[in-house]
Amino acid sequence: MSDSTITALEANPRRSSRRRVWAWAMWDWGTQPLNTVIITFVFSVYITGSAFGTENDTSIALSVSTTIAGLIVTVIAPVLGQSSDRTGHTVRNLRWQTWAIALLASCLFFVAPAPSYLWLGLGILGVASIVGEIANVNYYALIDHVATKKDVGRVSGFGWGLGYLGGIVALMVLYFGFISPDVGLFGVTGDNGMDIRVSMLVCAVWILCFTIPTFVALKDAPRPAAPRVGVVASYRMLWASLKRLWDEDRNTARFLIASALFRDGLSGVFAFGAVLAAQTFGFSAGEVIIFGAVANVVAGISTIGFGYLDDRIGPKRVILISLVALCLLGLGVFLAHDGGQIVFWTLGLAMCAFVGPAQSASRSFLARAIPEGKSGEIFGLYATTGRAISFLSPTLFGLAIAVGAALTGSSTTQYFGILGIVVVLVAGLALMLRVSDPAAQRA
Repeated sequence: MSDSTITALEANPRRSSRRRVWAWAMWDWGTQPLNTVIITFVFSVYITGSAFGTENDTSIALSVSTTIAGLIVTVIAPVLGQSSDRTGHTVRNLRWQTWAIALLASCLFFVAPAPSYLWLGLGILGVASIVGEIANVNYYALIDHVATKKDVGRVSGFGWGLGYLGGIVALMVLYFGFISPDVGLFGVTGDNGMDIRVSMLVCAVWILCFTIPTFVALKDAPRPAAPRVGVVASYRMLWASLKRLWDEDRNTARFLIASALFRDGLSGVFAFGAVLAAQTFGFSAGEVIIFGAVANVVAGISTIGFGYLDDRIGPKRVILISLVALCLLGLGVFLAHDGGQIVFWTLGLAMCAFVGPAQSASRSFLARAIPEGKSGEIFGLYATTGRAISFLSPTLFGLAIAVGAALTGSSTTQYFGILGIVVVLVAGLALMLRVSDPAAQRA
């Protein structure tokens, strides 16, 4: 193997550099406003509010835009992952994608609270989620530059945990600085949605500033120039890669299929959790943000803690424990939906304690299993399989609501949507039972 393909795991097999681990994890902290503020707790609640249309119209529009974004990621993620592997420009690509996320966040400022702006907002939100998913391909691939095989679980959990903690700080800054006060910082008020819209500008500045350490500390290693490969040839390589993976490492292929299901369920928990809190359990916008901050505390602590458990018992067991707990808690939310806000505070927070560990363990599972020099390609497949069925959670969420309305004759059956997400999680759990842990498979 040439020097250009030697990874940091080989060069430093005994311990990871704390400085580089921190720099890598700061990208999770820095880009957390995209997931926590924009996609989950603030902008998604804003864009599905009554100012943009009826509850059903805005919810369906959100599910449609999410599905379209997922399909686009399905098409382009593997090609970009292969490109990173061939060119060695993983860090450079991640930098440009991060700046694009910040630009898109700032564009959300122009989404005024009126029905005519609904699809503008959802369009920008969809593009931002696409760029974020593609950026994750490169970010995940960089984990083998900063972690060893022995501590990859802890490093992965630390990155997720630091991201959750960053989400807390971002939510609190926006809540106390702009959203909660009648007159916030710089004289911002809630008139014409300015508190939310200015918050999007703050998110853009946050992303630009806090990801600087990542790009200062991590650099692309020099490697010989790779031949250019066209789009068609890239997909031929993708098909060959999938076939080779199935022939040579069927366990990893099975994991990609199983994780596609349960990660889509995890995404559904985030995508629709805040909407459920606002519309089914009667949370105000401020209460949703407070819930989000507390949820991130719970998720951050549990993810870091489960990261240590990952290194002890293996990522598969962490994933199984998390999925079983999420299925049971989701059923609890459905059965106790009329119990008031205390139900969502209790069961919703409990669900948050298991979403992060499942995501982190999924990433560490793959990091332990992928062959050397294929990080970008395999994580591209990871993103592709995760998005290939990304229509399931939003589709089943909406279908379950429609079934609930037909069964009860009520127009307020949004709580049935959680059952659709549970179905996806159960399917992923069933397939994950057939996957072997990487360490056990090597043994």
